[in-house]
Amino acid sequence: MKNIGLYLHIPFCRSKCPYCDFYSFSGKENQKNDYTKALNDRILSSISALQRKGDTLYIGGGTPSVLGAENLATLVKTCKSGFLTDNAEITVECNPKGLNEDFFKILHDCGVNRISMGLQSAIDSERRVLGRLSDRNQVENVVKTAQKVGFENITLDVMLGIPNQTEKSLNETLDFCISLGIPHISAYMLKLEENTHFYKNQHKYNFPDDDLTADLYLQMCEVLENNGIMQYEISNFSKQGFESQHNLKYWHCEEYLGLGPSAHSFLNGKRFYFDRDFKSFMNGNSPIEDGIGGDFTEYAMLELRLTEGLSENKVFGRFGHSIPKEIYDKSKIFIDNEYMIESENGLALTRKGFLMSNTILAEIL
Repeated sequence: MKNIGLYLHIPFCRSKCPYCDFYSFSGKENQKNDYTKALNDRILSSISALQRKGDTLYIGGGTPSVLGAENLATLVKTCKSGFLTDNAEITVECNPKGLNEDFFKILHDCGVNRISMGLQSAIDSERRVLGRLSDRNQVENVVKTAQKVGFENITLDVMLGIPNQTEKSLNETLDFCISLGIPHISAYMLKLEENTHFYKNQHKYNFPDDDLTADLYLQMCEVLENNGIMQYEISNFSKQGFESQHNLKYWHCEEYLGLGPSAHSFLNGKRFYFDRDFKSFMNGNSPIEDGIGGDFTEYAMLELRLTEGLSENKVFGRFGHSIPKEIYDKSKIFIDNEYMIESENGLALTRKGFLMSNTILAEIL
């Protein structure tokens, strides 16, 4: 059986960003320590029952770095003990605010080999609107500190379509990432989620319209690829060999276990998740069943997020049949208008197609 991925959700943040709908709250120090112990116990019981190995670990949130380096190291060491393979990719999400060399040394020494930081923008005025707690210089210093400790695999998050963003300001953000030698960038178009400050107060902000946001996306793709940071998924770009192995499990519809409030899992053909409730998880409540996963439609939808697209060989290897003719027929109009490409090996979205991916996937699948 193939190795799985493991996701740990850390539900703590110093403050709530105006665009964020992930499950998180500020939390007290005793809650963070108690949660570390509860999550650690859940890891031990889960991996004992799995009888499987994992080759990726992703600690996300929330803001995992507010848990503290020692608590994070405890979780990583537990996962490494008899579960993670020797060459596993181990990622920890961090907010640059307040991180120092000791923090990164503790993570590096316990086996973490990938750091994900929430940049969003290198423009301080844009960062303030986004609720970011550190300025550009602080982010630069923290990145350089992580690199000094030995972290080569660092990814920065960038947002598109944020208030007051322009082509010029986006270029400055991308130049900032490139100047630091960052090998991976995740770039997301802002979506106004219902339960967020931005959604409730959108009339107060100058959001770029859809056309400008699309132009920003295409501009970003070109700038990054001109600097050797190649697109491999709708929102993800990397230098060769620095693709996120954990996230590739999601996009290849492979199995993973998620632990923590709001964490989702896909194991043995079934999907399940933990409720968005801290007390429920701390009380040891079981996850909620979420139906069957991994059918052809779901697989095709996820594969078409990748630049490599939907492969005839992979489809046949997994399902024992070719890509249905009906999908090729429905794709023809998008191929004719350069939103998709067809090859001997299958179908893929073009860069222009990625901008319309939800509409296209709904139509052809």
